[in-house]
Amino acid sequence: MNDALRLCAPVIFSLSALSVFVCAQSQPAADLIITHAKVWTVDKSMPSAEAVAVMGDRIVAVGSNAEIEVWHGAHTRVIDAAGHLLLPGFNDAHVHFVSGGQQLTNVQLNDATTPQEFARRIGERAKITPKGEWILGGNWDETKWNPEQIPTKELIDPLTPDTPVFVSRYDGHMGLANSVALHLAGITAKTPDPPGGTIVRDAQGNPTGALKDAATDYIDKVVPPLSHDQRLKVIQRALAYAASVGVTSVQHMNPDYEDIAVYSELERRGELTTRIYAAPLITQVDDQAKLGIGHAFGGPYLRIGALKAYADGSLGSGTAYFYEPFLNQGNNRGLLSDEMHPISLMRDRYMKADAAGLQICTHAIGDEGISTILDLYAEVIKAHGEADRRLRIEHAQHMAAKDFDRFAQLHVIASVQPYHAIDDGRFAEAHIGHDRASRTYAFRTFLDHGVRLAFGTDWEVAPLNPLLTVYAAVTRATLDGKNPGGWFPEQKLSVAEAIEAYTMGSAYAEFQEKEKGSITPGKLADMVLLSDDVFSIAPEKIRDARVLKTFVGGKLIFDVAAVGKQ
Repeated sequence: MNDALRLCAPVIFSLSALSVFVCAQSQPAADLIITHAKVWTVDKSMPSAEAVAVMGDRIVAVGSNAEIEVWHGAHTRVIDAAGHLLLPGFNDAHVHFVSGGQQLTNVQLNDATTPQEFARRIGERAKITPKGEWILGGNWDETKWNPEQIPTKELIDPLTPDTPVFVSRYDGHMGLANSVALHLAGITAKTPDPPGGTIVRDAQGNPTGALKDAATDYIDKVVPPLSHDQRLKVIQRALAYAASVGVTSVQHMNPDYEDIAVYSELERRGELTTRIYAAPLITQVDDQAKLGIGHAFGGPYLRIGALKAYADGSLGSGTAYFYEPFLNQGNNRGLLSDEMHPISLMRDRYMKADAAGLQICTHAIGDEGISTILDLYAEVIKAHGEADRRLRIEHAQHMAAKDFDRFAQLHVIASVQPYHAIDDGRFAEAHIGHDRASRTYAFRTFLDHGVRLAFGTDWEVAPLNPLLTVYAAVTRATLDGKNPGGWFPEQKLSVAEAIEAYTMGSAYAEFQEKEKGSITPGKLADMVLLSDDVFSIAPEKIRDARVLKTFVGGKLIFDVAAVGKQ
């Protein structure tokens, strides 16, 4: 008996035609039917199908066009997919949703390929920036310049004499402040480097304007916070953009409580079109621990119960924490984050979070940073016993060979971002050498060791578009075009593996694999219809595929045809 008929009636006769008749007479009609689709369910019990029926916000049947036709009633909305590929909605396991929404309208510096163009764009934005407002965002990338050089305040000071500027490097672990911003933050030659951060200085010891990791906190303290109305508009922009690229769920790392308040407001108004799992900073562990909520607390659209921690910085900023120095930066081995000074402070927070049943998600990029977090996770398990914790390491980029087995033994989830691989692959070997780079973004090695993968983007650090992520995982073709066959091609994944990591993998990472992640009867009706069959087209063309329709809870929240009519 197939799934479509299993849900139809309490009594099913052996004759298939009679079975359909009984169903037609006894079952309610679906609210939505999607038919003539190429359905890839990510459900191993029935991997493919032609049609889907939805009642309310849940999938009620999956099967052939004929099987799903029995759910067709007088008021059923029928969408003919015309043979296009239907997938579960993409679940981005690691985003910075509000800053991503801000970057949609912030100055754009990532594709500025010279210091002059970088400065020109900031100068043009300064001309239209109201007095007293800051120029923020940017996402600059000095590795695209020839020669590569970290920008300094002298590059932009003449163009921004009265406007405070703090523009971030694209990895979020370094930023450039102009003199106005440095003055407002009180940063001078006498200002000490904070634990876990660096004020970059010139030969005379004066700040150049570049600030790494915890040193950016000096600026953050003086940047005016978003007003409620500004935050609301930013989130609404982010929600609309997420729908347009087929993202139906996100796991928002280190949101402000004000962000969560706006999500709650939108949820009450029925306007939250992306499902949110919010993971505030672990420095706020006391707030959630005393509530007694445990992990994944909330409803289908908004949940909390996870905490985000930082072990180290990033490769590009030279602050990821390694056993051995960077090859091109003297004795620099990177930095442990301010949360790891001392390490016992992080241990105490982990113990408190785990005792409260809260999920722990830790940013760790360098090999020693990752190893240190695995050590701490092992201590938590030893202290509190085995449990379904779903401990996570976010990024898990540069692995020590000894730690793949430990990842699996401790049941740690690798929450990874494949687009970073084709970006960092442009320069990683120059920083850390071929051997260490061979264990970088090691998706295949993780799977071979039985480690669960959850895919995401780190938006706004990388594009939110899931098809670019799938393309990156399948091709590993670096953005500079120098590795068309794949950078460390032995780490490539199949399209099916990439889709599963982006749907069921991410759902598992937030304790929601029974609610979403596959097109399965009983689960939430979150689905995306694509312009191209990413399983059959050439891998290099996956990045060009588009989202035609996005459904969340059976509601059509994005339709490219409607956009074309606007």
